[in-house]
Amino acid sequence: MSQKQDNLIVVLDIGSVWTRVLAADLNEGALRYRGHGVVESAGMRKGLISDLPPAARAVKAAIERAEWVARANFDELAVGVGGPHIRGLNTNGGLDLGSRMREITSDDARAALDRARAVERPPDREILHLLPRQFILDDQPGIFDPVGMVGARLEVDLHIATCSGSALQNAVTCANRAGLEVTEAVLESIAAAEGTLSADERELGVCLLDIGAHSSDLVVFFEGAVAHTASVPVGGAHFTNDLAVGLQMTVAQAEDLKRQFGHCVVTAVPQEAEIEIANPQPQRLALRTIAEILEPRARELLYFVKESLRQGGVVDALGAGCVLTGGGSALPGMLDVTESQLRVPARTGMPVRLSNMPGELINPSFATAIGMLLYAHRTRVTRAAESNSLRAKLRALFAASF
Repeated sequence: MSQKQDNLIVVLDIGSVWTRVLAADLNEGALRYRGHGVVESAGMRKGLISDLPPAARAVKAAIERAEWVARANFDELAVGVGGPHIRGLNTNGGLDLGSRMREITSDDARAALDRARAVERPPDREILHLLPRQFILDDQPGIFDPVGMVGARLEVDLHIATCSGSALQNAVTCANRAGLEVTEAVLESIAAAEGTLSADERELGVCLLDIGAHSSDLVVFFEGAVAHTASVPVGGAHFTNDLAVGLQMTVAQAEDLKRQFGHCVVTAVPQEAEIEIANPQPQRLALRTIAEILEPRARELLYFVKESLRQGGVVDALGAGCVLTGGGSALPGMLDVTESQLRVPARTGMPVRLSNMPGELINPSFATAIGMLLYAHRTRVTRAAESNSLRAKLRALFAASF
């Protein structure tokens, strides 16, 4: 294998069912696929790491597979965070700039953000993202970058995405045990949005629903900014378990049945359609029976989503509708149930295709990992620009002193 490359970006997505590692490098300013590794997750329960050693072994195996494909040694990566412990809140804060108007500096913007983030939260909660919704300068709202403007009072509307501190640390520990340093943590729903949503959708208002195995994460954008983040306790595994109980079969059999013949809308399945299953003796099963089990769970999922949107005050802010992604979004009929429950248009969120990337990865189940690459790339570019700006100011200051 080759040595570590400075332009290599690696991400880790620890899911309830699969652990994915994806690597890309920068080629003339664009991301180019280098390799990926996917292994079955271990040590997981209800979307959280419950047994650290097997979870860490699964992470190490996925990393080694990705390194083999990429022909490179990884030293650091970004880790995705999602699941039922995700919480989001909106807050506001500001500061007076003096009795006279003056130019706003980056330090002023940071001070306003610090005021807004100073809200009480449980000691076990970690802040994942501070996401400014808008700045307000002298009662003038709708400002996204106030630096350089002139005013006497600066305020900010801020969305704070938080997670369980122990859940985050367990994911970091898994990567550390594989010999890698974690450079940043990314909320998985925001990462999935990075790889599936358009700028117009973010501006008009859109809900991104990432349907995982044991929970579904959602994020709402409105007027280009994050307005709401949450997680609901229903995922693809609940659909499978319903089939296993209802049809008295194993979970593995129920999963295969769901993938091959599942549908979330009973009336969309022909009444006469039947299949033969061995359970344990061969028997005929009407396809509508499968749909009759799956449809109530799909409606329950979207009921929880609508309640979360209502609590966040964004149920009427979905001008561009709802985008479904994640492995659970592939179940036929999910778009129809979403449209009927939320009363907005819905589509499947397919991730963007990176250069050289295998076609098998253009799948909603890889939306989070691909989005994490895009997010990590964007943050790296932003930090480099800020660093170059600081260097330029220091050079100018040094030249002026002579």
